[in-house]
Amino acid sequence: MSDLDTLIDDLEAQAARETDPADTPDVGVIMGSDSDLDVMMGTEADPGAHDAFTDVGFAEQTDYDDPPDARFTFETFVVSAHRTPALMYAYADTAADRGLDVIVAGAGGKSADLPNMTASIAYPVPVVGVPVQEKSVDSVIGMPTGAPIVAVDAGKSYNAALSAVQILAREHGELRERLEALHADQGDAVAAVSRSLHELGTPGFRARRDED
Repeated sequence: MSDLDTLIDDLEAQAARETDPADTPDVGVIMGSDSDLDVMMGTEADPGAHDAFTDVGFAEQTDYDDPPDARFTFETFVVSAHRTPALMYAYADTAADRGLDVIVAGAGGKSADLPNMTASIAYPVPVVGVPVQEKSVDSVIGMPTGAPIVAVDAGKSYNAALSAVQILAREHGELRERLEALHADQGDAVAAVSRSLHELGTPGFRARRDED
């Protein structure tokens, strides 16, 4: 049996089980290629979905049968709409039964079909689409009436992850509090920069920023 067939069988077997939702990934993150990894999950210079999830206390679940201690988790897969359509279908079709509440899907190129095809198959599980490149935007958001997808701007996987958490926060007050705390921290960071600029003046602020 090929690796592809084995992976599809694993997803279908997981969907057939009766697993406590607290032990299954809450969010699935999929991307069309591992070349999308830096955009989708982030780098030190440019935070992505991985950073957003960990900023609000999620853990990455790497084993369906051995969940981490964190209450809220996400999983990651490479799923190509064009090279592995059967895997795309299996992932989207089993999403709800595997316990996923939201999917974040990213793809690049002019034919970035993974997010919108996943949204169609996984419906009504909400899908947040991430155009990995500017040229992918039209493909990701180009859904007909009656086939919804939520989408962010090109490369903004951090926002996509926060959007997924916002959806979950409608049912989990703990997540709402974490989002509010993160937003407050971001505001405080801007305020600190503002005060520093005002008190140091432009030359002094630039000099200290360049030292950092």
